[in-house]
Amino acid sequence: MSIDSPSPGGGPADAPVIIVGAGMAGLTCAVYLKQAGINALLLEAADGIGGRVRTDLVDGFRLDRGFQILLTAYPEAQRLLNYSELDLRFFRSGALIHQRVSEPQWISLLNPFQEPLSIFQTLVSPIGTLSDKLRIVDLLRRTQSLPISELFRQTPTTTLAFLYEMGFSEQIIERFFRPFFGGIFLEDALTTSSNFFEFCFRMFFVGGAAVPATGIEAIPNQLASRLSPGQIRLQTPVKQVDGNTVYLNSGETLTGRAVVLAVDAAQAARLTNRPLPPEQAFNHTTCTYFAVKPGEFTNSPDKKKLLLLNTHRSSAVHNVAILSDVAPAYAPAGQTLVSVSTQGLTLLNEAELTKRIRVELSSWFGEEVYQWRYLRTYHIPHALPAYNPEQAGNDPIRQPLQLTDNLYQCGDQTSYPSLNAAMQTGREVAEMIIGG
Repeated sequence: MSIDSPSPGGGPADAPVIIVGAGMAGLTCAVYLKQAGINALLLEAADGIGGRVRTDLVDGFRLDRGFQILLTAYPEAQRLLNYSELDLRFFRSGALIHQRVSEPQWISLLNPFQEPLSIFQTLVSPIGTLSDKLRIVDLLRRTQSLPISELFRQTPTTTLAFLYEMGFSEQIIERFFRPFFGGIFLEDALTTSSNFFEFCFRMFFVGGAAVPATGIEAIPNQLASRLSPGQIRLQTPVKQVDGNTVYLNSGETLTGRAVVLAVDAAQAARLTNRPLPPEQAFNHTTCTYFAVKPGEFTNSPDKKKLLLLNTHRSSAVHNVAILSDVAPAYAPAGQTLVSVSTQGLTLLNEAELTKRIRVELSSWFGEEVYQWRYLRTYHIPHALPAYNPEQAGNDPIRQPLQLTDNLYQCGDQTSYPSLNAAMQTGREVAEMIIGG
């Protein structure tokens, strides 16, 4: 797709807003600008839109680029997305937790606020003490009693310190909070800011966790469908940004009435000749997909639509999702799609990782795991920006969205690591440009 570039004689007022990056933040910004009658041109280096929110079709399987879910309680998603058109398919609220040596091997923890009949099972579950379960109710009340903006303005500590301050036992921290929220944050030390933990806890309990029926990429595709033909230029890498002038790798120069950097922190630094952020500024994840035929998944727990967590966090397997149980169209008829997430890898040996995953999962599901067909590995070194208490401060927007008179930035790297923040900052930048 393409659009005619602004004429050399045209001033900024005659030119579109140029948005570098067609991920969720850039698309959101463009949609809000279009609603206000302002034209935007999105420049995307990749061969498709969505940024990290992409889906590939491989042998009839829909593979999201890394295990991803939509939390339907996200305020920005509710504001802009049409959930009905996305045909959302929901995980059950809770988790099935695997213990390496303890009995029982599997423990389920269900959300009685969404499945009332599970309350007695939850109360007697060995996942934590009765006091722990009462504290979860207290935590739910606490996170719902404040507006979301106020949750983020509380003085933060680490998530781990916050849980201890709340009085939770070591047992529930190791059996639930670390594997579950470690998987959300992509870091198991739980050094992520406590105000972001409270936000996530609220989102999980008051809404659903879902995927679109045809893959996570349906979300950015829905936003792109609201733009005019020609507003997005794919495979158009940008070399440098200087004020409201954009220099492309091709040698072309574009001038906009404003420029919006809707890329991650490393890309934004390169484009503006600023120092690159350290690798510690990002949390990593790796996702490995397997295709399972009928008869190759007989020795399994009651796994229906629950995320499977591993309490042994030094393993290669951190969590497992049976995606085709949740959204059948993720796999061809009669087959099963299994997603395995591994955190913290900075270097990747695909063959060795896949071998380790098979060995570990054979103790979960039996020797049939060795018959599963390997599909693909996605290694995402910049999966999420790290968000510790020092970075969080007392405001969800931790970096300025307006850099100069004509240069803006948006995305979760400017705020907190989530789809909601990407969409929120995209909307807020659009509002600044509209108001300016």
